[in-house]
Amino acid sequence: MKWLLLLASCAVLNGHTTTDLQVGHRTSPLGLDDAAPRLSWRLDGDEPGLAQTAFQILVATSPDKLEDGKTDLWNSRRTEGKTTHVTYGGGRLPSSAPVYWKARTWAGDEASEWTEVQRFVTGRIAAAPMQPFISFKDESPFHKEREKLHLPPARYYRSTFSPEKKVVRAVAHASALGIYELHVNGSKVGDAYFAPGWTNYRKRAYYNTYDLTPMLADGKNAIGAVVADGWYAGYVGYGKLVGYGPHKTGRNIYGKTPAVMVEVHLTYEDGSTEVIGTDETWKTSTGPEFEADFLMGEAYDARKEMPGWATAGFDDSSWEPVIYAEDNGSVIQPFVDRFVKEDREFGYVRPPVLQAYPAQPVRVTEELEAKSVKELKPGTYIFDLGQNFAGNIRFKVKAEKGKKFVLRYGEMLHPDGRLMTENLRAARATDTYIAKGAEGGESWTPRFTFHGFQFVEVTGFDEEPPLDTVTGLVLHSDTPMSSGFECSDPVVNQVFKNAVWTQRANWIDLPTDCPQRDERMGWTGDAQIYAASAAIHADVAAFFRKWLRELEDSRTKEGYYPSYAPYPFGHGGAIHGTAWSDAGVIVPHAIWKATGDTSFFTAHWDAMVQFMEARKAQDPELKGTAFGAPWGDWLNLDDPTPHEYVEIAYFTLSTRLMAEMAAEQGLEKEAAEYAEWVETLRGNFREQYLQADGTIKPESQSAYVLALDCGLLTDPEERKKAGARLATLIGEKAGPKATGMTTGFLGTKPLLPVLTSTGNHDLAVSLLQSRKYPSWGYEVKNGATTIWERWNSFTAEHGFGGPDGKMNAAMNSFSHYAFGAVTEWMMTTLAGIAPATPGYDTIRLHPHFPGAEATAETDTISWIKAHHDSPHGRISVHWKRDEDDSLIYEATVPPNTRAELTLPVSSPWKEGGDETQTTTLAPGTHRIVIK
Repeated sequence: MKWLLLLASCAVLNGHTTTDLQVGHRTSPLGLDDAAPRLSWRLDGDEPGLAQTAFQILVATSPDKLEDGKTDLWNSRRTEGKTTHVTYGGGRLPSSAPVYWKARTWAGDEASEWTEVQRFVTGRIAAAPMQPFISFKDESPFHKEREKLHLPPARYYRSTFSPEKKVVRAVAHASALGIYELHVNGSKVGDAYFAPGWTNYRKRAYYNTYDLTPMLADGKNAIGAVVADGWYAGYVGYGKLVGYGPHKTGRNIYGKTPAVMVEVHLTYEDGSTEVIGTDETWKTSTGPEFEADFLMGEAYDARKEMPGWATAGFDDSSWEPVIYAEDNGSVIQPFVDRFVKEDREFGYVRPPVLQAYPAQPVRVTEELEAKSVKELKPGTYIFDLGQNFAGNIRFKVKAEKGKKFVLRYGEMLHPDGRLMTENLRAARATDTYIAKGAEGGESWTPRFTFHGFQFVEVTGFDEEPPLDTVTGLVLHSDTPMSSGFECSDPVVNQVFKNAVWTQRANWIDLPTDCPQRDERMGWTGDAQIYAASAAIHADVAAFFRKWLRELEDSRTKEGYYPSYAPYPFGHGGAIHGTAWSDAGVIVPHAIWKATGDTSFFTAHWDAMVQFMEARKAQDPELKGTAFGAPWGDWLNLDDPTPHEYVEIAYFTLSTRLMAEMAAEQGLEKEAAEYAEWVETLRGNFREQYLQADGTIKPESQSAYVLALDCGLLTDPEERKKAGARLATLIGEKAGPKATGMTTGFLGTKPLLPVLTSTGNHDLAVSLLQSRKYPSWGYEVKNGATTIWERWNSFTAEHGFGGPDGKMNAAMNSFSHYAFGAVTEWMMTTLAGIAPATPGYDTIRLHPHFPGAEATAETDTISWIKAHHDSPHGRISVHWKRDEDDSLIYEATVPPNTRAELTLPVSSPWKEGGDETQTTTLAPGTHRIVIK
């Protein structure tokens, strides 16, 4: 061993603690209808080598019973083992009630203190029918004019109730066909936006759970809801643009009239219970929101506010009575998409399944102050928030009553300072505010829409407004963020930040493709490309658990996964397609690897098997017969890869993953069968595409990348030749202003990894660090704060339009996460943090160091600091090239794990630095110096 120093930290030891208690991958969730939820925790402590030897879980119906040690639900007793998660194994959980639990662990013979008592609230575990959905009497004609916008107002609903006895607990469940906010006694309940999320409402809808106990008053109480169209009845995707949906309007995809359901479970001091819910005693009215639509925007007349509308003393005599949603009657209308023209029911259809919302809600997670405000023309000003994001604004103004302000949103500006909105297509993305003339000023935030933007254009001012007129409110599914990356190159640092911001902007209940234009759909190809990166940047387990349900619900009758989920209408050459449908296999595998939770594939195994069988049925000889929509290597730069080639690559990849997941379940026969498929696919690939000299026909860059990444080439010499040829192809297209990359969505994610794995690591680093076109750095150089959809979304030569001037009319998102998948390589290869086993029980620490002159454009990366918050705690690394070309490496390994560390035997910047060796690191902080 030529390592000169290897030290583990020896901090002052204070024992260990048990921390980070989670239920179903969420902290203290409200609404859990799983009768046997997954309980997890982790160890924390600074003792080198810290590892768990046993655990104990206590679960009870009250915190007092936990403190007394007299649990009435479950006592796991001391259970030997290292596992930090367990399936609840106690008595039947109570329905619609809080449940309390705590945990402790042992490290050797030393027990930790008990954790603080944690709480979760169950959903409707009992099987009693839910309350009915109510609505307003909708006598409006069905919207039939595609060219004319139809933007109904939000509806307000309210009721009162007076408990006859002392209430000790009040738990509410609420849902909507549409989106809603719940209010009690004058206050909004919770902080979620866009509840209850987007589903295929003909198969399932979600409900949300709330603890109302602290909000109730003695005597009379008021409860209400505000309901808007949302995904259910509003404009969805590009439906209006291309003429899909009922009467080709792009709206009312699932139904004509939104509806709401609320039920409140009251528990009285004497132990008796009562359920109060939506019924014919409720009343309804319109309010200040006279337009409320995701894509088109929100319009608010503050003069029509109804102060106290959700309080017991409010006078609702002018409100109209509600009706049960089904009483609006049947509404049969013609529905059109790419594949279907048929009559459908757009009246009320009760979802056959109502389930507790399984993920973190969409919330405001950050506020952004405006960086500048500039006058565009008299009365119109543009605010720059300094960051492209998804969300809304807080609009603060002092104005006379009736003064109208129009707010438009955009990601970029034209050179003359105008808002760039051409890429929004049919999404109007415009909000309107009419002032009430409050003496001290007024503020407003849209609640039933969101936008993707950096710039806000506001029209209606009489004089220049102050900067704090507009404050950005960042919205996304509140998945805990879990990564950090910093290096010596500030442009690379910005690339990493851009990817994280883009993920946040597109985590709006589902993994959308973009947050700004008339799309915002859960494209499966994008999701499978990015899932592993997403799991690095955030704890996305619960988020993807929800989306995987939507994905399974959206399958074709043959079993193919669709091109996007939920699936409101058909588009493209087919409902499904190569690499896009593969999300049904790749995403569960990626989340299993990140979390160690096998339920991500066991819960969907039958559907996954059906998909693979359907694929094989249309390609029985396993030759790569293309199926579905030919999305292929989407947005490559004039270097296409045949659809059939993409199919044999992705068929091989998914089959390999299926074999691995089958083996994990002990399905030996299935694992062996999938392994045979892989060998057949490889043989057919060699016969059809691999040339005698080691080259591949067709010779696109992505063809080489996919062969190397998907497992088609396994022989080391063949891989080396293919990697060398790939490097040559890039070099042939490179120049003073060009990197030479041509890969699209499918080829870009694995491009740098396969370059590294085939001996071309310096080329991979130079592409990452490049400022030339196309590259991630080129985007940063041109002001990007998020990842662009296209390599050429903007170029210095052609601006936004591209060489033909037509790009905006097609699609040109400046917040599209697919190309941000490069951050997986940045973390796993440059920084060198990856799971060696699922869930990071064993960690792979294997940084790959660039040569001293890997890039000629700028100084080569000389140091990196990075971290990932794994299920076991934070993994952090810091390496740097010292002045004498020594390597200094530091790593922190969290408790209850071990790390397999691979480093050069001698400095990578000195002769002989290619040889490596591997050693095992125990939990703790380690420092190594290699001369």
